[in-house]
Amino acid sequence: MKLKFWKNKDVLTPEQRKQRKNDRLLLTASGILLGISFPPFPFPFPLLMFAALVPYFYVIDRREKLIDINRATYLMAFVFCLITIYWVGSWQKGTDPFLLLSGGLLLFINPIFFLIPSTIYFFASKVFNKKWALFFFPLFWVTYEYAYMITDASFPWLTLGSGLSHFLAFIQIAEFIGAVGISLLVIYINYFVFTAAFKSNGKRKTINWVIALLLIVLPIIFGYYRINTFKFSGKKVRVGVVQPNIDPWDKWGTEGDPAELVDLHLRMSKQTIDSGAALIIWPETAIPVYLMGGTYYGLTQKIYSFLNEHGVYLLTGLPDIRFYYSKEEAPSDSKYSKEANYYYVTYNAVMLLSPYSQPLQRYGKMKLVPFGERVPFVDELPFLGDWIKWGVGLSGWNKGKDTTTFFIPKIKTEDGNSIKYDSLRLNGLICYESIYPFLNAAFANKGEDFITVVTNDSWYGNSSGPYQHKEFSVLRAIENRKSVIRAANGGISCIIDPVGRTVKQTKMFTRDILVGDVILQRSKTFFTRHSLIIPVSASAFSIWVIGLFFLKWLKKKLKI
Repeated sequence: MKLKFWKNKDVLTPEQRKQRKNDRLLLTASGILLGISFPPFPFPFPLLMFAALVPYFYVIDRREKLIDINRATYLMAFVFCLITIYWVGSWQKGTDPFLLLSGGLLLFINPIFFLIPSTIYFFASKVFNKKWALFFFPLFWVTYEYAYMITDASFPWLTLGSGLSHFLAFIQIAEFIGAVGISLLVIYINYFVFTAAFKSNGKRKTINWVIALLLIVLPIIFGYYRINTFKFSGKKVRVGVVQPNIDPWDKWGTEGDPAELVDLHLRMSKQTIDSGAALIIWPETAIPVYLMGGTYYGLTQKIYSFLNEHGVYLLTGLPDIRFYYSKEEAPSDSKYSKEANYYYVTYNAVMLLSPYSQPLQRYGKMKLVPFGERVPFVDELPFLGDWIKWGVGLSGWNKGKDTTTFFIPKIKTEDGNSIKYDSLRLNGLICYESIYPFLNAAFANKGEDFITVVTNDSWYGNSSGPYQHKEFSVLRAIENRKSVIRAANGGISCIIDPVGRTVKQTKMFTRDILVGDVILQRSKTFFTRHSLIIPVSASAFSIWVIGLFFLKWLKKKLKI
C-alpha cells in the first residue's frame, strides 16, 4: 500500500482527462457555493451551505488514491479561500510589503489544512469501506477545525458553523453544540443530500431525504422558539463605545501623536458619558505606545483624572510592557535588553482603568495572528523572530498566559443610579480571538455578564474581512447567551444581544460613538460548560481510525 499524498505520475487516458476536467468544474462549484454562503453574502445565500459539499463528495467518492482525493480537496478549498479570505493581504495603497506577501501565501497555504479530513477519510476507507468512510467524514472535518484552532499557526476563519451567522434561527442550537457542532450538522446534511441524490434508491432514498430535511427544519423550529421565548435577566448597563477611525498605518507611524490620540478619545468618551454611559470602551491598541509603562505619566494621569471626574470605567486596548530585573523572576519567553540590563515581555493587551485609585486590571492576548502579531513557533525557533518582521513592528508580541475576568465592584446603571452588584464581570477579547469558540467559552465559564471585543479591522479596508469578523461575534453571543460589545477602530462597532440580534451598529470608516444598554446575563449554557465534548470526541475517533489504518498497513508490510 503506497502512500502518495500529492505527486502522481500516472498517465491518464483521454476519457480520464475528460473526467478530471468535469471533476474540476464540480470542485470549483463546491468551493464557490461554500464561499458565497459565508458573510457578507446575506440570507438566503447561507442556505447554499446545506448542499455546497455535494459536488465535492461526488468527486472524492469516485477516487481511490490518496493523492487524487487530496488534489480534489485542495482545489475545492483553494476556491473557497479565494472567495472568503482574499482580503488577508490588505490589498490597498500603503500596505506593508510583508503583509501583502504573507496574505498572498496564506491563500495557498490555508487549503493545505483541509487535507486533514480528506486524508483521514482515505484511511477510513481502507479500515472500513468507502460508504462508512464518507459517513464519518463530518467527524474528520470537525477534527481539522479543532486541530487548526489549537496550533501556533492557527487561522480558523473558515469554520463552517461561523459562516451561518446570517441564518439566525438555524444557529440558535449553538448554545448546546457551538459553531463546530454546527459545522458537524451542516456536513451531515450535505452527506444525506448526497446519499439521497446519488447513492440510494427507493425507500432508502426517501429516508435520506427525510433525514436531511429534519436536520434543517428541527433546528429552525427550535431557533424561532428560542428567539421568541428567551428570558433575559432584566439587568442592564449603559456602555459607550468610541470608534475614532484612525488610519492604522498613520497611527503606528510618525503621525500617531499619543497626546493627540488621548485627547481625541477623551472628547469622544465625554459624548458617551453625556448619553449616560457608565463603562467606556476604546478599540484595540487605541493609543499605540506603552502608556502604562512609566514613560507617559502625564497622559495616564489625564485619563485617570477624567475617570475620577465622571465616575466611569474605561476598558481599552493598549500595548503592554512588563519589566523584570533578574532572569529568575522573568518569564521563560521574555526578551533581554543588553543596553538597559533587564528582561521584558510585551503584549497586545486590554486594560481596565478604574476611577478612585482602584488597581489596574489587564489581559494579554492569547491568540495572536500568525506572522501579523507573532511568528509561529518562535519560542522553539527564536531566529525566525529576527527574520520575519513587518513594517509597523507588530510581529513580536508575547502570548498571554491565561483568561482574565475584569471586575467592576460599583457602576452606574442606565437610569443613572449607582448600585452595587457582587461585581460586574466582563472579559476583553482582542481582535480575532473572537473567532475561537472554545476560548470564548473559557472566558464565559468564569461567570461573566457580557463579552467585549476590541479590534482594529481597518488594516483590510472596506473588504469582506471586517464584515465577516463582526458576524462571527453573533455565534459567540448565542453559544454563551451573552451580549457582545464590539469596539472597532474604524468599524464595525456594535452591540449584539444574547440571541444574536444586532441591536446597534456603526458604519465602516466613520468617526462615531455608540451608546446602548447592554443586557447582563451571568448564567452559563451547556456549550459554555462543555465546549470541548464534540471536537475532542471527533478527534479521538479520528486518531483511532488513523491508528487502525497504520496498524493494518504495518501488518501488511511485515506480512503478519
